[in-house]
Amino acid sequence: MNPTLPIPVPIPIPKDKLLDLLLDVVCVVNKEGRFLWVSAASERVFGYRPEEMIGRTAFDMMHPDDREPIRSLVERINNGEPAPDHENRYFHKDGHIVHIMWATQWLEAEQVRVGVARDITGRKRAEAVQKALFGISEAAHSDGDLQVLFRRVHEVVGELLCAETFYVAFYDRGRDQLSFPYRVDPFGASSPSPVPLASDRLTAQVIRSGEALILAPDAASVTGPEAEPEPRGWLGVPLLSIGKTLGALVVRNDSGTRPYSPQDRELLQFAASQIAAAIERRHNHTRLEYLAQYDALTELPNRSLFRDRLRNALKKSQRDGTRLAVIYLDLDRFKHINDSHGHTTGDQLLQEVARRLRVSVRESDTVSRLGGDEFVVLLDSINRQEDAAVVAEKILASLSAPYILEGVTLQSAPSLGIAVYPEQGQDDQQLVRQADAAMYLAKRSGGKCYQFAPPILVGDEVQDVIDLGERSHSQP
Repeated sequence: MNPTLPIPVPIPIPKDKLLDLLLDVVCVVNKEGRFLWVSAASERVFGYRPEEMIGRTAFDMMHPDDREPIRSLVERINNGEPAPDHENRYFHKDGHIVHIMWATQWLEAEQVRVGVARDITGRKRAEAVQKALFGISEAAHSDGDLQVLFRRVHEVVGELLCAETFYVAFYDRGRDQLSFPYRVDPFGASSPSPVPLASDRLTAQVIRSGEALILAPDAASVTGPEAEPEPRGWLGVPLLSIGKTLGALVVRNDSGTRPYSPQDRELLQFAASQIAAAIERRHNHTRLEYLAQYDALTELPNRSLFRDRLRNALKKSQRDGTRLAVIYLDLDRFKHINDSHGHTTGDQLLQEVARRLRVSVRESDTVSRLGGDEFVVLLDSINRQEDAAVVAEKILASLSAPYILEGVTLQSAPSLGIAVYPEQGQDDQQLVRQADAAMYLAKRSGGKCYQFAPPILVGDEVQDVIDLGERSHSQP
């Protein structure tokens, strides 16, 4: 025998009360779009109680940019075309925008439209944030300069939060100053020159603490009761890189229409992390480029950079019909000093030689360290070979003067070889080779002197050379 099933008992809840339990908003509007009935979820989604919406039209609350497209859609719905999923934007009662997905049906007999509105603002923001994160990351890893990156980050961040005022501040710890490589501020003057950190206390607080700071609308102070009121909305995050605070990224909202949220802070922190990483990458790239072209000990151009500059100078001399000279030198007794006093003293001696060489030539000339105690000087755009001799005399006198290093007086002097274009060399390799050979002639002559390279053959003729090329010249 089958057991008797219980007879269902109807739940005595009115249908409209059941609709009020839904998270989605159910509404009925007439042909013109005026609300006739709205479920209780309207307050959660739109901020308005049902009685506040009755009699208003949907277009009153709709974002202006969406009105015309929706009017066209409404006409099709009124003609019997279902619209199961269309989206538009509405203004919440507190002023922010909500994104709504609608399912709408026209009831011909009743001459009304029934719509179910689902709040998809969270989903739309998540999609926008994901797009923004990708855009910021893409910009940070591009080859463009930092200004391009700053503008792109400003553009992306501005699509999600109020960022009319947006700036990047760099912090110089040594000078305790802020500089602003990028600043857009329609409400205030820009700061092209560095300013004291203390002059911008909110940014200073972010940099000193290394933590993000949100200033809520109408907040009187964030650091003490004696402070003056600040802008109605302010959000700043630090630019952090390997434990260092490089500066801050800041947005400001003077209208106060929408306060910054923890989600806004997270977005700006991501942007700041990408900017800081990009700055660090560019710094490392610049450092690697520097190390590839300059000597680490003396900070002089290395062999590669010298060759590049020599080739360019040759092209210029060939074009302009001018001369240039290469002076090759090394230090007499350097090995003895290095062995007797240690490599640290030897390194200090090389650094002092580099300094003396730099002040012995023009800004337009190039002083390079080729390695060890060998240096080379490029004299660009000289008129006569005697001009090279004048510089050689100056270098000889400067480098022959005593060196006082850590209380110890040391004596050294250079041997120099000179090759002048076009008389003693026609290309970069020949000029360096000729100058090097002349330097060894000077060294074999006793050192502490300079020697011009011999002339080279051009066709069947020997280039004329002044008497300076036939003998060595030494300092007493």
